[in-house]
Amino acid sequence: MILVFKTTVTKNSEVKKLKVHLDALLPTSKWNFDLANCDNILRVDTAENKSGLIIHTMNENGFDCIELE
Repeated sequence: MILVFKTTVTKNSEVKKLKVHLDALLPTSKWNFDLANCDNILRVDTAENKSGLIIHTMNENGFDCIELE
């Protein structure tokens, strides 16, 4: 399944800060940020729905994160 989130991440340095946390949370999943998109999209390709954990992890690291339909 593909999960899509609107975030407040705007810089590659912020993505690097989050990488260790997202890799630990999603060890077998693929994820990426589209910072060229006006919503700074985070896409996660995962077998399990971990939306709540992803949002919590983003919030804990100082970023807003809202799942999109």
